[in-house]
Amino acid sequence: MAAGPDALSMTRLGLNVPNLITLSRLMSVPLMIWLIVGSEFAVAFWVFIAAGISDALDGFIAKRFDCRTRLGALLDPAADKALISSVYVALGIAEMLPNWLVILVVFRDVTIIGGFILFQTIAVPRNFDPLYISKINTAMQIALVGYVLGRSGLGLPDGGPTGVLVIATAATTVLSGFSYLIRWARILAGAEPAT
Repeated sequence: MAAGPDALSMTRLGLNVPNLITLSRLMSVPLMIWLIVGSEFAVAFWVFIAAGISDALDGFIAKRFDCRTRLGALLDPAADKALISSVYVALGIAEMLPNWLVILVVFRDVTIIGGFILFQTIAVPRNFDPLYISKINTAMQIALVGYVLGRSGLGLPDGGPTGVLVIATAATTVLSGFSYLIRWARILAGAEPAT
């Protein structure tokens, strides 16, 4: 049976099930900001959990059913960064995270995105696999958001975990940012392959 016009146009755009899931995560960004600024922390916690599940789900479907696309490769990290950065800004506005940490997280993401765009423009490497420290940093950022929203929305106890997560997030954010700068400098100097 031939694909209908709607299916064909979606295929040409690179839109498939994983990419639609990623788009739904991207579209949850304004909702998350609104919920946090409006002090609806319990709902924000569950929306954040759903976004995390969608991130795992779109990756699983794309790999399992071999439907990875160039659009998905660009859209997935963009949706993740938009969600994390926006949530950090909203939590900063709500005075639930220190402003210096919010600035640090957003600055790192802007630097990485700017570096990626620069490298794509000058046509050096085409593929950037995330660094191991970056994966640890992402886990710390997510854990901190989940704990802060859970503490405020679900009544989790306050205390040591928040401070430890703030310090761990700050440290891995700085290490990750510097690691990317070193990697890019090595690529530009020809000391690391541009792949």
